[in-house]
Amino acid sequence: MTNSGGAVNSGYALTVRFTTRDADAAAQFDALVARTLEGIRTEPGTLVYVSHTPVDEPLVRVFYELYADEAAFQAHEEEPHTRHMLKEREQYLTDIEVTFMHETAGKRPSGPEAT
Repeated sequence: MTNSGGAVNSGYALTVRFTTRDADAAAQFDALVARTLEGIRTEPGTLVYVSHTPVDEPLVRVFYELYADEAAFQAHEEEPHTRHMLKEREQYLTDIEVTFMHETAGKRPSGPEAT
């Protein structure tokens, strides 16, 4: 949805950079994420939730998350599977960096192919 100036006025995103302790912690963190994704897939306001491993940084995970709006993000944060992940992830990590963003332009998933 755009406003009269052409800027997108919906969408709420964040990137999160997680640094894991070691290779074993990275594997356990990945397993925690996989279990958490089972619940996230049912969240209607969570449009994109993807974990990446940067090239040449095997202990780092970078998440990109896109929500329909800030309310959808807040709903995601209150889900039991999300709260469980937030609690359990600390044991695997040495650092977390979060960047919150408001959408201004771009192409986003839509329709049945987006799920």
